Amino acid sequence: MSQRWFLYHASEDPFAFPVGPGALKLRLFVQSGQHLSCTVVHSDRYDSPGSEVPMPMERIGSAGAYDIHEAIIMTDTKRSRYLFHVGNPAGDYLWYGERGMSENRERAGTFQYAYIHRSLAMEVPTWSADAVAYQIYPSSFNQGTLQGISDKMPYLQELGVSAIYMTPVFESPSEHKYNTSDYYKVDPAFGDMNGLKELVRDAHQRGIKVILDAVFNHAGDTFFAFKDVLEQGEASLYKDWFFIHSYPVEQSPLLNYETFAKAEATMPKLNMDNSDAADYMIAVAKHWVREAGIDGWRLDVANEVNPSFWSRFRRELKSEYPELLLIGEIMHASGPWLRGDQFDGGMNYLLREAMLEFYAQQSTGPVRFMEQLLHLEALYNDQANQAMFQLIGSHDTLRFLTACKQGGRGWDRESTAEQRMKLAVFFQMTYIGIPMIYYGDEIGMEGATDPHCRKPMIWLEQEQNTVLHNWYKQLISLRMEHDVLRKGSFRPWFTDEVRNVLGYLRSSGQEKMGLIINNSPNSYQLELCRFRSDKNVLTDLLSGMTIRNSDRLIVEVEPFGCLMLH
Repeated sequence: MSQRWFLYHASEDPFAFPVGPGALKLRLFVQSGQHLSCTVVHSDRYDSPGSEVPMPMERIGSAGAYDIHEAIIMTDTKRSRYLFHVGNPAGDYLWYGERGMSENRERAGTFQYAYIHRSLAMEVPTWSADAVAYQIYPSSFNQGTLQGISDKMPYLQELGVSAIYMTPVFESPSEHKYNTSDYYKVDPAFGDMNGLKELVRDAHQRGIKVILDAVFNHAGDTFFAFKDVLEQGEASLYKDWFFIHSYPVEQSPLLNYETFAKAEATMPKLNMDNSDAADYMIAVAKHWVREAGIDGWRLDVANEVNPSFWSRFRRELKSEYPELLLIGEIMHASGPWLRGDQFDGGMNYLLREAMLEFYAQQSTGPVRFMEQLLHLEALYNDQANQAMFQLIGSHDTLRFLTACKQGGRGWDRESTAEQRMKLAVFFQMTYIGIPMIYYGDEIGMEGATDPHCRKPMIWLEQEQNTVLHNWYKQLISLRMEHDVLRKGSFRPWFTDEVRNVLGYLRSSGQEKMGLIINNSPNSYQLELCRFRSDKNVLTDLLSGMTIRNSDRLIVEVEPFGCLMLH
């Protein structure tokens, strides 16, 4: 074989997945730096070999060591057989199929996607593509009550958010409520069932969805089932709801049962392999959808629960409530949970880490940042990417503005912190998925990790950062005005490592928008390739400035500035 290149594909999600009726997206990783072109040849898997039809693949961009190429092939029969032809400008080529690489087409073999089953095509709620979410920590938001949250619905509506996610509201002896005592009762400190119903009703009248936090990985040690185990020991009917190592159950000085994290005595781990425990929690989840009318669940520590429980959970809840949004809390790569049989999306902490590096710490440049974006997007299918909570902070992290003040280049990092946060928010609101705002970020709240990131919301306007607040409102409004920002594809446009500037495109059909970010203290004039030919003049939607759109597209970008060209 005259050439050996790195190539990778598997005929399974996220390398092959349905994107519509008879439509199959294929994703191929190829060695970067080789200027390789890729073509997929495909046919019905029962057609005679050699009858495959060629289709050029689109190079999406580089994720570092590998480039990503994609194509959508159509099959009326829902069955497909395909292989790849990869070549370089010198005329060298390889065939790549299930048997590996070969200069001989037959020896490469073919990939098989046997049948596009409807159940494999993950269907996310129709409203999620248009969502901008706002996370509330109830104890710290407004008076620490559901009524207090309801009273601030006009504020949330004016901000422009279309969904709120609240951390647990169920009865618990703690302030954070992650050690549940009663899954069927609103904690009295927050209110009661009627208060939750009123909150949901008021939110819905304003076009705002409501997502609650559920903790099915562990309960509280005051949960009735665990209390029974403490009292009855091995005779308890609920002993198999937990992971008890010996009897009697000991909470100190050493635990003899499994818990959340390390030796959290008040958080005994639940055994979702036990059918009675699983039945109980699924009934809980249905109860609050049915009785309170909530629109989704965020599932805590979802990666430590048996996936078979989540498959059943999704199947049973979606069969009754197909528009319910299911978000898993997984703080690492969450692909195995986002294949269509468990969650719609996840909390995208990996994206947050990339944003921290580029905007807050400025420890990486635009090339690395763009490579990270493409790598993360390639971990998931399109539907999962559309439903990811794209966050820059949460109740478990330090505030992003604090991170910006602690990091960044130069001696005056604090003076540029707000500008760099504004760039991060600009990116968040113009990227794919569901932007998620952590309460208070929009008015410049600061704080290190828990508990400092959970301080009470600042409501006095004179103590709020109104510049940042107005920036959020402007960007959310523009996102809602332009369909391409909510549903369009993401593609790299350019990266300028020396200037610390990057650009990317959002596209939907013929509609295109160019986004530019200058993460440096210098102003620059850039000469860029033309990204749309149907307009003689482009407008920056942020400032109203117009730019002549010709073969020499020249733009001016201010220090720590950004452009939204349309």
